[in-house]
Amino acid sequence: MNIIIHRGAQEIGGTCIQLTTAKTTILLDLGLPLSAESKNLDVASFRPDAVLISHPHQDHFGLIDALDPSVPVYIGELGKHLIDAPRMILGKALPTNLFRYFKNRQHFSIGDFTITPYLVDHSAVDAYGFLIEAEGKKVFYSGDFRAHGRKSVLYKSIVENPLQDIDLLFMEGTMLERSNDDFPTEAAVEQKIYDTIKEQETITFLISSSQNIDRIVSAYRACKRAHKTLVIDIYTAWVLEQLNLVSDSVPNMEWESVKVYTSYSQNEKLKEHPDFFGDFRKRLFNNRVHKEELQANPHYYLSLGKMSHFKIIDLYKKDRLVNVIYSQWLGYLLNTSKDYYGAEAIAAYRNDPQINFVYAHTSGHATVEDLRTFAGALKPKMLVPVHTEYGDKYRDLFDNVKTVADTQILDL
Repeated sequence: MNIIIHRGAQEIGGTCIQLTTAKTTILLDLGLPLSAESKNLDVASFRPDAVLISHPHQDHFGLIDALDPSVPVYIGELGKHLIDAPRMILGKALPTNLFRYFKNRQHFSIGDFTITPYLVDHSAVDAYGFLIEAEGKKVFYSGDFRAHGRKSVLYKSIVENPLQDIDLLFMEGTMLERSNDDFPTEAAVEQKIYDTIKEQETITFLISSSQNIDRIVSAYRACKRAHKTLVIDIYTAWVLEQLNLVSDSVPNMEWESVKVYTSYSQNEKLKEHPDFFGDFRKRLFNNRVHKEELQANPHYYLSLGKMSHFKIIDLYKKDRLVNVIYSQWLGYLLNTSKDYYGAEAIAAYRNDPQINFVYAHTSGHATVEDLRTFAGALKPKMLVPVHTEYGDKYRDLFDNVKTVADTQILDL
């Protein structure tokens, strides 16, 4: 088996790893880079037999549209729903590839390869690592994972019952030079949200991803404790609708203390696709909150939104100090690309006398201590850094490390 990291050996995001046997080639992830300075991949020139997507974050699946549509893409079923959701709401075309779904710990074959997906704890739901076996070798790809989220039992399951005889471990290292000390767990984030909203005099805005389900659960739990109502938009309501196909323990728009604020543009997209959205639109309007209600009693509400919602936040700055809880990686506030519209405005709130800017976030990635426990449990014969800017530091922390440059061929 030979291996090429097309991208990801020395950067976070944009991951793409190629594994090839005598007869079969597969790709592990096909992501958009997070940095504008990252090199481009000539995806059209790739000729894999299949692509495995670890989870529905753009930096792991974002280039599938550039892939030959005849190439099958393997992904968790919920992950596929979460890729489709924003496209439908935004009126964008769905991917045209042939998608095939896998399930946790159920192995399947692609040519010479036997693959077993392992569900992991991450800020994205339906996130997986992969055990890949071929030609007498075992490779484990960690994907993005952590041990401190609401699904930490998944991490414990792997380290307490580790796979044996791993020849090569691809392990992410996003947090090698970052701290998670301020909010070490999702429970700590929930407490900070609660402390911020419990005696609020006007509305609070929570800036977070609609696909960070753990964060939505934290917001909901904080609202229940503080006797507030969580306000979500149509897109978030649809994401939760998809999640409820596989889990009844996640908040949705029909739960007490949850309301939907409906925008005209998003509502129009629902009307354009009645077959896709079914009775969702009808039920949504039974659970909506009107602008007049928000304005009449703003202290009742915690509104989940994106960085691009800064214009709405500005409307509430007139009379009272407005709480803005920023609940994402702080590095996003430094990004000026169009993909991060609103980042500059949100960053400016830190120095705005009319804004009480609160930071409450825990990472979707494993801490150094948890990475060491993970690698120590799997005991790979070779550990290759990926999804990290600090691959050169792995040797100080882990055993059997081999750093590999992008495009370098590694024979296993």
